[in-house]
Amino acid sequence: MVSPARRVLKTSLFSTLLVAAALGLSACSEKKAETAEEVVRPVKVLEVAASKTERTLDYSGAVRARSEIAMGFRVSGKITERLVDIGDRVTPGEIVARVDATDYILSVRSAEASLAAAERQVETADLALKRAQQLFDKNVAPKSQLEQAQLSYNQAVSARDAAVSTLDQARNQVAYGELRADRGGIVTAVNAEAGQVVSTGTPVVTVAVDGEKEVQVAVPETDIFAFKPGKAVNVSIWSNAGLDLTGKVREVAGSADPRSRTFAVRISLPNDARVLLGMTASVAASAETGPSLVSVPLSALAKESEGTLVWTVDRQNETVHARPVKVADFNDKDARITEGLKPGDLVVVAGTQFMREDLKRS
Repeated sequence: MVSPARRVLKTSLFSTLLVAAALGLSACSEKKAETAEEVVRPVKVLEVAASKTERTLDYSGAVRARSEIAMGFRVSGKITERLVDIGDRVTPGEIVARVDATDYILSVRSAEASLAAAERQVETADLALKRAQQLFDKNVAPKSQLEQAQLSYNQAVSARDAAVSTLDQARNQVAYGELRADRGGIVTAVNAEAGQVVSTGTPVVTVAVDGEKEVQVAVPETDIFAFKPGKAVNVSIWSNAGLDLTGKVREVAGSADPRSRTFAVRISLPNDARVLLGMTASVAASAETGPSLVSVPLSALAKESEGTLVWTVDRQNETVHARPVKVADFNDKDARITEGLKPGDLVVVAGTQFMREDLKRS
């Protein structure tokens, strides 16, 4: 017969075993739940940016008028008066200089006298022709006499016409003794002074014609192919730090300067009252250095049997995926990628040794 005390002890021991078993089952369930949870790995990522494939070309030049006229006399002579200086504004038809026109005035007088004599000759020949015509009509003079009178008259008329042209030329030379501006603009250079004897066409003053302005720069042959007519460039004016303009390449010289071995490039400027002739301008243009590549740190690269790969992050699902890439070149810090990545991709740059496909990143 079992005593009541022994029965209570057995019951208590059984209860304890049940509790222990329950606790053990509970612990196993928790471990399984923990194991079933998704693994999250902390990683360091970097957004891929395109490497620089352009370089900036900087050149300086001076603002000038698109059209400049070197004005000179159409006759030779001694300058008696120069009426403008550098910086003066001239208008069309304005007199800028004069030469001594005394000899040309005398030529006009001589031409006038010659014309008067030629006109008298015409009158005389006309009277002789009329008389010969009357005698021929009365059968008093032969036809040859009439023909001779007609020839003399025609010669007198031609001589008169030549005298008229000579007089016009002489008067033009007197007018050419005054140098007048053909177009309005600003005097940018003076090449002769009063008292100086100049020949026909010798530049006396240079006028920058009103209108479009431009900058001329000298570009070495190594960079000339970066400048094409119509290309937009940035132009900044040194005297005004906040004045930045967009210019366009208007003209590129077809041959290099034999001394400097540079090409003259002219850049048209937009109309802006703050830009004055003679101001120093800086021209900045871009030139391609090669194909567009992306760069990643060396720590982002991983080796596999078939080549090189990187781990990219899916922005929407926050999971990582292996992606094969092709490396163009590298230095001690970065590698340039030609295939497999594009700007904007997220790449794992730290913790790649723990990566596996579809792993979630934290």
